[in-house]
Amino acid sequence: MELVKNIFFNTDKLVENSTVKISYAGKLFQNDSTEVFLHYGFGLNWDNLNEIQMEKTELGFQAEVELASFDTFNFCFRNGNNEWDNHDGQNYIFPIEKVEVALVLPKSSFLDSPRKLRKSYIWSKKVRLAIYKVITYLPKLISGNYKRKIINN
Repeated sequence: MELVKNIFFNTDKLVENSTVKISYAGKLFQNDSTEVFLHYGFGLNWDNLNEIQMEKTELGFQAEVELASFDTFNFCFRNGNNEWDNHDGQNYIFPIEKVEVALVLPKSSFLDSPRKLRKSYIWSKKVRLAIYKVITYLPKLISGNYKRKIINN
């Protein structure tokens, strides 16, 4: 996904606690810089400030970054000659989306234990059979219409 001219991410959305690959083909790459560094931080105050060297490829410079749990991902680029590409002093700032809890399965769910499902099914069958017998034979016992077989020896 291209978010700004000559900056690409390997994903459609920047999601917290995930790894993103950044590709840069901006003015530092076009000016044949031999090395480029990604200078980045998170949130309004550039928390967790870090700088990593990017790998040069035929298409530009690339680096992978682990996104933290903040609202924004802020970064700029510099080369070995201390020349900066910081989006004309505005820096590159992109929102980080939160993980949707509804899409995350709990650690233990009923799908993990088919044995429990089987036991509950068997118990429900037993209860149904007991209720059937009570409904069928109890009225006969009360009314006296229930005949017992008498075995004569």
